[in-house]
Amino acid sequence: MSGNTIGKLFTVTSFGESHGPALGCIVDGCPPGLELSVADLQRDLDRRKPGTSRYTTQRREADEVQILSGVFEGRTTGTAIGLLIMNTDQRSKDYSNIANTFRPAHADYTYQQKYGFRDYRGGGRSSARETAMRVAAGAIAKKFLQQRYGILVRGYLAQLGPIRAQTVDWDAVEQNPFFCPDPALVPAMEEYMAALNKRGDSVGARINVVASGVMPGLGEPVFDRLDADIAHAMMGINAVKGVELGAGFAVVEQQGSEHRDLLTPAGFIGNNAGGVLGGISSGQDITVSLALKPTSSIRQPGATIDTAGAAMEMSTHGRHDPCVGIRATPIAEAMLAIVLLDHVLRHRGQNMDVVCDTPVLPASAPGH
Repeated sequence: MSGNTIGKLFTVTSFGESHGPALGCIVDGCPPGLELSVADLQRDLDRRKPGTSRYTTQRREADEVQILSGVFEGRTTGTAIGLLIMNTDQRSKDYSNIANTFRPAHADYTYQQKYGFRDYRGGGRSSARETAMRVAAGAIAKKFLQQRYGILVRGYLAQLGPIRAQTVDWDAVEQNPFFCPDPALVPAMEEYMAALNKRGDSVGARINVVASGVMPGLGEPVFDRLDADIAHAMMGINAVKGVELGAGFAVVEQQGSEHRDLLTPAGFIGNNAGGVLGGISSGQDITVSLALKPTSSIRQPGATIDTAGAAMEMSTHGRHDPCVGIRATPIAEAMLAIVLLDHVLRHRGQNMDVVCDTPVLPASAPGH
């Protein structure tokens, strides 16, 4: 299987399956001298890990990361950083009934067609369990970006099913199990999820992730556009079916006079572009929105086929997230940070000596 690596200068290569002995990744290209410890990675892993609330899968994994290489005396050495997380709570027997049956809307059928057979235990490589390594790698990128360049990457759950956040209180995001920035909506989300669980169903979600403090100039104007690389990274997250930057699909109804972000000596007015113009960062906040589909594995029965092509009916049992979006916030943050650090290093390598006489505008004019 190819396609396990992302990035050009800052690269992340992951390995492992949901029910294998361990998950791991190699992070290459991290500059030397960054203070780094397990605690730096564990915070985001704890935010993503399963079993943290009754609204997520009850699989119990500590997700304790080990740093195997690339760090000496508390600092990165500039060599490859090896990371490992052991799987400790696999229940492969929960999946024995689907060994010869395809779960609707899951990767089972396509994996079988591509490889001729598949690891059916928890979805194998297609499981969102793999994203633990992205979060660990992303924590390195997040720390480097913030310490060296003042770039802050953070996200929140903007919508759970029909429930939309009306306000964004960053302090509230970490104070509830949904990563919801609107604390007034948390009781409604709890009630909604309780009813959903009772029905044995699932629901989709929207995640917003923002990078502030990004310098202008990141990205290339054609194939390696910053927005294209961000979209590629976000679409690589399990269950993501749509990605928007800035105004996203709302541009369909906008007119040019309202869509354009005006430039003034005091700063930009508006950010419909999401911080990217012509594939290159403008210095405004990078704003990204992800749409995640409902979990495919639900208890309600549905039509499918077995490996021989015969008609079947099945329901999925075991431990699953009724809404994968609830744990997706740290994953989205990680992927955005990985892309940004890769582009920061590429920009530094090609354009370090560039001198521009035009002043850097503030990200937004006062009052906008």
